[in-house]
Amino acid sequence: MRVVVAEDHALLREGLTRILEANGFEVVGAVDNPVSLGTVLEEVEHDLVILDVRMPPTFTNEGMVAATELRATRPGLPVLVLSQYVEPLYAAELLASGDGSVGYLLKGRVSDVENFVVACRQIAAGGTVLDPEVVAAMIASRRESPVERLTDREREVLGLMAEGRSNAAVAERLHVSEKAVAKHINNLFAKLDLPVAADDNRRVLAVLAYLDLGPR
Repeated sequence: MRVVVAEDHALLREGLTRILEANGFEVVGAVDNPVSLGTVLEEVEHDLVILDVRMPPTFTNEGMVAATELRATRPGLPVLVLSQYVEPLYAAELLASGDGSVGYLLKGRVSDVENFVVACRQIAAGGTVLDPEVVAAMIASRRESPVERLTDREREVLGLMAEGRSNAAVAERLHVSEKAVAKHINNLFAKLDLPVAADDNRRVLAVLAYLDLGPR
């Protein structure tokens, strides 16, 4: 079985390669960014793609965007996404097509080599594998209003977004860097269950969610 691995941390990338090859897989590509991933996928035959959620250049959702695009252009392509954190929204996006052959695991699961290998084979065979912690978070998230998940600072940022302020204007108002504002916005997008899309569209949807909340 031919596997392509996309992971920006060199040690984990090497570890994944060794684990896979020791268990009968052929690693036909191991890269550290989405651009190189696209190039490799065009050049080699592959049966499974394993990729990190967060990769260069911004380390936010590049891997998730790549996975979503891969599944859109090649429905049913076996894809396993690895994440450092529990992010139910990303898991939900992967499952949205209903095509199967998809997995979402926390990186800590890789250390359980036997189960990790079984998961890879299950995904390649058309199955679905979700990390138990992610499943629990998905269930819990359905019991609360998405806006309730936001921190006070994230609500503050969202309120300023609702006023039509740009990232730069929000940063100036809160006396923080634009990078900090961008991080808050990415976090609130995830917490509001907004799918990967153009940021302008997600800003509108986020504001609508905020206005829906009404006075507190």
